[in-house]
Amino acid sequence: MSPLMSLRTGFKHGCKCNYVPPVSLSKFLEHLPRRRYSKESLKEAYSQTKLKFKSKKLPKDVNPRGVFACNELDLSEVQVYGFDYDYTLAHYKPSMEQLLYNLARQILTEKFHYPAEIAKLEYQPNFAVRGLHYDIDKGLLLKLDSFLQMQLGSVYRGLTPVSTKEVFELYKNRVIPIGYVEGDRRKSASTSSKAKMVHLADLFSVPEMGLICNIADFFIKNNIDYHPAILYLDVKNAVRSGHPIMHKIVANNVSEYIRPNKYLKVYFDLLKNNKKKLFLVTNSPYHFVNAGMEMLISKNWRDYFDVVIVNANKPSFFAEVTRPIRVFDKNANTHVWDKVTTLQKGIIYYEGTVRQLQELTGWYGHKVLYFGDHPYSDLADVTLQHGWRTGAIINELTHEIATLNTQTFKENANWLQMLTVLIEENQDYKDPESLEVMAEWMKERDQLRNDLKTVFNPQFGSVFRTYNNPTYFSRRLFRFADVYTSDITNLVHHSLTHTFYPRRGVMPHEYGSYFV
Repeated sequence: MSPLMSLRTGFKHGCKCNYVPPVSLSKFLEHLPRRRYSKESLKEAYSQTKLKFKSKKLPKDVNPRGVFACNELDLSEVQVYGFDYDYTLAHYKPSMEQLLYNLARQILTEKFHYPAEIAKLEYQPNFAVRGLHYDIDKGLLLKLDSFLQMQLGSVYRGLTPVSTKEVFELYKNRVIPIGYVEGDRRKSASTSSKAKMVHLADLFSVPEMGLICNIADFFIKNNIDYHPAILYLDVKNAVRSGHPIMHKIVANNVSEYIRPNKYLKVYFDLLKNNKKKLFLVTNSPYHFVNAGMEMLISKNWRDYFDVVIVNANKPSFFAEVTRPIRVFDKNANTHVWDKVTTLQKGIIYYEGTVRQLQELTGWYGHKVLYFGDHPYSDLADVTLQHGWRTGAIINELTHEIATLNTQTFKENANWLQMLTVLIEENQDYKDPESLEVMAEWMKERDQLRNDLKTVFNPQFGSVFRTYNNPTYFSRRLFRFADVYTSDITNLVHHSLTHTFYPRRGVMPHEYGSYFV
């Protein structure tokens, strides 16, 4: 029943409810939103909105070296600082992606007997981004948002975009069921169904995605039948087999693959001078880590760390409880069999579990802050199961923030927001002239959204958002990381008693009260 009919009914039956009606019908109608009923009125509304847009100040630049809080973090409570190595302390040059791609491609042709022509497929470094999903059964690379909705226009088979029509034919819906993405977690471990998609959440997976799509494209163009799941498994195994070779190549020529970071030693000095404990837990082997840290810090880099654990095999390191920690003999390049009862500075340890690390050191809960680049294998278990505080090092922020700070992006983002509000407020007019104007606005909105996407990456857009929502990767990042930043040394700009406060976000129902 409309408000007006409610009033008439109340007057007719002598309603004694608490609601006090307006003094008169004309007064009541003044409270109703005014509608524009002509094509000219809609165009005038557009012009007025455009004038308002031009008068607005553009947002300030985002600090590219900022530390961004998802959860309140008081550094004065932190006594122990832990670090991953790859893409956390060591940031790699593009040559690393090229090396991993080349090694895996070579293994596929020489050991897996893939067609020799694959050796000619060149790596395309700007094709994929971190955080995408690969549909193992359908052989599609796609991007999901935090609601498990596909970003249409960003679904690829090989190097070719899949039309929206075909996407709906394959999935029947824009939203992917959670069991398809993550597996059925409600069943027991022995009966649970496996996910049909794999989430490519670290930077080492970017060349892997590039190789999968290059080979799929080659098979399609040459009418070679292939099984998407087999292709995925073969490429994954080839990349994994190439890692030991990569470790040796990089260790022998670190300057070609690792970016120097003059502030890293400054940050470690700051921590040690303030009596903080430091530890390193990495999946990489010792000789590889040692070569990189000698370049980044010095040959005495181990003096900074109270505990160093290599070949940790995360995420098992954070999830298992029975695997023993061992001493690693760096001279013999192997682990020894002695039982570990204490963790000593200067000794390299191998494998083990976080439970042993905590029991042998007494480092528990919120006094531990651990930094890594992978939301799952580095951060999820330590925050959910052990109560550690967590920091994510996301290298892509450098590019993303530089893009956000351009004047063109700011203008397009602001105008997109205002145009969307204009469309929302006038969408109920269904006369032909109004529909014609609305179609023009929608076309302009679609172009703006596409421009804001492709400026980050032509195929998939930003790592952190789809057209409207945070990405699936962002949702996991914000859930498992207390803070995130582009480089560990950005924390040099904050004291060790600094508290990071998350910004108060505006919820949809609050928007009108904040922005009038």
